[in-house]
Amino acid sequence: MDATRNLIDQINSLKKEKNAILLVHNYQRPEIYEVADFIGDSLELSRKAAETNADTIVFCGVKFMAATAKILNPTKNVLLPNMEAGCSLADMVTVQDVEVLRANFPDAAVVSYVNTNADVKAVSDICCTSANAVKVVNSLPHDEVIFLPDKNLGRYVQSFTDKKIILWDGCCAIHQELDRDDLISFKKAHPRAKIIAHPECNEAVLEVADHICSTGGMGKFAAKDEGSEYIVVTECGMTNKLRDDVPGKEFFSFCNLCHYMKATTLELILEALQENKNPITIDQAIMNKARTSITRMLAVS
Repeated sequence: MDATRNLIDQINSLKKEKNAILLVHNYQRPEIYEVADFIGDSLELSRKAAETNADTIVFCGVKFMAATAKILNPTKNVLLPNMEAGCSLADMVTVQDVEVLRANFPDAAVVSYVNTNADVKAVSDICCTSANAVKVVNSLPHDEVIFLPDKNLGRYVQSFTDKKIILWDGCCAIHQELDRDDLISFKKAHPRAKIIAHPECNEAVLEVADHICSTGGMGKFAAKDEGSEYIVVTECGMTNKLRDDVPGKEFFSFCNLCHYMKATTLELILEALQENKNPITIDQAIMNKARTSITRMLAVS
């Protein structure tokens, strides 16, 4: 504990010295919450990245998130503590895939989930997060929408729009592998608990959920809801966050761990600040085009 406290103190001291801000995703290790200036989901973190006056942004999440922060802050120093913190979902779609889709569906808008790489954002019309995907899709004048890369989120959006959603066959393995039958059995052990699920979960899991929302919406729902027990169906780190945010209520973990989200440590954060290690760099042309799709999303939100 003393070693952890020492790391936290050093990081907080360096943040002040270097005018740095730490943006931390909900799925991060709980000890990293201790050094966070802001903790949230992808949409909330995008907003904070766009608003900050800090000289340096240390992004405790995965690579596409840090890249989004850099796109929104091209003149700022954006650091990712661990460059191995990637995202298998983001890697499921390429620029070439988007070009083929546009050729096959020339009248459709391309909506890219924020869980995509910068070059894919650059060839998209607009981005979205799980929190605003329905609103983004319904804001478009197009009757057809190519939604990528997450087919589960796209299918969920389809239930809230009259537009035709053209799905890409991608998914988050962490959410996709959560099993409906196992969830039902888990529910029997906690019969009073309501099921809160992330829309990246497969359709069979979502069918038995009591509430479906982004990670940013989970705490808000639990805080306002009259219930006292909840089964959290997403990446396991979210349960830790909910227990902190909504004391007095009980949260049960029905989840998988994402090793990418757990790749960041206090030691790596300190090293990044000390050595200005792992700065995010993106081609200027790609960054400019990607910024358009992200700022369009933020304007809708």
